[in-house]
Amino acid sequence: MQKFIGTGVALITPFKNDLSVDFEALKKLVNYNIDNGTDYLVINGTTAESATISKEERQQIIELIVTTNNNRLPLVLGIGGNNTLEVVKDIKNTDLTNIDGILSVAPYYSKPTQEGFYQHFKAISAATEKPIILYNVPGRTAKNMDAATTIRLAKDFKNIVGIKEAGNNTQQYLELLRDKPEDFLVISGDDDLALGVTLAGGSGVISVIGQAFPKQFSTMINCGLEGKNKEGYAIHFKMMEIIDLIFAENNPAGIKSVLNELNISSTNVRLPLVPASDELQHKIKNFVNNF
Repeated sequence: MQKFIGTGVALITPFKNDLSVDFEALKKLVNYNIDNGTDYLVINGTTAESATISKEERQQIIELIVTTNNNRLPLVLGIGGNNTLEVVKDIKNTDLTNIDGILSVAPYYSKPTQEGFYQHFKAISAATEKPIILYNVPGRTAKNMDAATTIRLAKDFKNIVGIKEAGNNTQQYLELLRDKPEDFLVISGDDDLALGVTLAGGSGVISVIGQAFPKQFSTMINCGLEGKNKEGYAIHFKMMEIIDLIFAENNPAGIKSVLNELNISSTNVRLPLVPASDELQHKIKNFVNNF
């Protein structure tokens, strides 16, 4: 699965002032990332505010990104949830012709057992032949999927090709890297840990900040893939502040503030999220202007 190695970015959904989708800004963001070194694009993830996007809007967003991308980069589509039967139906009813892989989040709110996680992803694996990247993000789902469960899924289902691990848990990353099948991808979902994970044997990142600074972030991850820790950390140290800032209040309000400073999109988010505070936007503006 070479196509999912390197820097993937979890694209935002830009909104106009009336909170309708800003397709022109989205097109600009996609081209900006393609032109500046991003390796693949992730559609309809948490950062895209997928929880507040309608099915009709989702389809329009997919079509716009597919058309703009024009087969230049691999595309990963987020399809997940805590109703297994509905997720399976959604996968089967979605046109995946131009989609290279599916990113599927661990079931949220329901807090399943480890066996529940396993059976959920077993059902998803059977629903498609497309490569599946698991997504473990206990800070949002309220339950951690253990490394042992991930490894069990990796060994049992050939189309489960990787995991976006976003527990900000170094020990769990190391367990995954130690125990995984050779070709299984351990992808960092934590921008602050991405370089270290990659240097330890990970396959890169699905990043939030990467879409704002794709050239720098992808260069850093490539250093990690090549074992160039000194060069990689030189970039990492420069980006530590902005990574902290974009997650200080909520995601994607922080990254949208950065993209607004770069004249790519607005700061608008849909309720229940609210834009970054004036204080945070001021700190982000100072960083961007001095970066």
